[in-house]
Amino acid sequence: MTRSRATIGVTALREGVGIALDSLRANKTRAALTILGIAIGVMVVMAMAATVKGINSTVDTILEQTGPTTFYVFRAENGNNNDDDEVDNPWWRNPPLTVAEHRMIEQLPSIDAATMDDNSTRAVTAGASNGSVNIYGRSAAWPHVNGGDIVSGRSYTNVEDAAGDKVAVLNEKAALTLFGQRDPVDQMVRVAGQSYRVLGVYHSPPNLWSSGSGPEAYLPYTTYRRYVAQWKDWASFTVRPRTGVPLREALDEVTTALRRSRGLRPAEANNFGLLTQDKILESWNQATGMFFLVMIALSAIGLLVGGIGVIAIMMISVTERTREIGVRKALGATRREILWQFLVEAS
Repeated sequence: MTRSRATIGVTALREGVGIALDSLRANKTRAALTILGIAIGVMVVMAMAATVKGINSTVDTILEQTGPTTFYVFRAENGNNNDDDEVDNPWWRNPPLTVAEHRMIEQLPSIDAATMDDNSTRAVTAGASNGSVNIYGRSAAWPHVNGGDIVSGRSYTNVEDAAGDKVAVLNEKAALTLFGQRDPVDQMVRVAGQSYRVLGVYHSPPNLWSSGSGPEAYLPYTTYRRYVAQWKDWASFTVRPRTGVPLREALDEVTTALRRSRGLRPAEANNFGLLTQDKILESWNQATGMFFLVMIALSAIGLLVGGIGVIAIMMISVTERTREIGVRKALGATRREILWQFLVEAS
């Protein structure tokens, strides 16, 4: 009985699979090394993809914890108050942010709270212990605006801030550095020749630009400006809009209030800077763009190496089996059936 063309085709395909599997069994080491090369390439791609996704997820979490609508007001237009080159940085001609402007922003209808911030690094001592600590001067609403938690004791109040009381809050690393396992609450520390009573311990929120905060101490802004500040004109504002208020509305209201208080005409540019979380994220993407590009290149190389390995092994396989291919063709095997055999083997 003459077999149908479909039956012949299925038989040829089945034989091709069988021959390919026989070849793999006869060359176990070569097959294993080829699979290893492909596996490494795939693992590189998966690892890179997981790393990129994890980093982006971490950034999103940090911005969420610090408040997605929280924004910052600086003396400098781009938020960089640390460049002291007056010739190349016209922001030096901008008037500094003032306590009166901070109070004005706090009273705006769209604003939930705002803090006035400044910082410097100073040596701090507590008894026989000492260390270099980043000192922040912040107005009393800072735990609410900046995020994080007071894990022991309390923060200072508006009354203590206005009076310039010598009180401080330490973050966990500063508390550990200065007091070890002892409770720092109600203990005394010395900063810039003055003694301060520790009110509480603060757990910092995640930091986008570092793996973790170093030792930090927080003083009332009035106290900081009176006893610690080395320069008086580098303060900034951190502003938190009310819940439900669109970020653009809050930005417009703050901008209008500052322009009015500074007497700017409609045609004049702002002599202050606003920085939103979107701008921070944009800066982050610029800073890490090359890193991600390298990761993509490594992934591509991993796959390329795996693919070249398969090509090399199959070329060797075909070369070694020239006689076998000739015999099969002499017995009636078609070009398609031979290609199918090696395709199965490669797969």
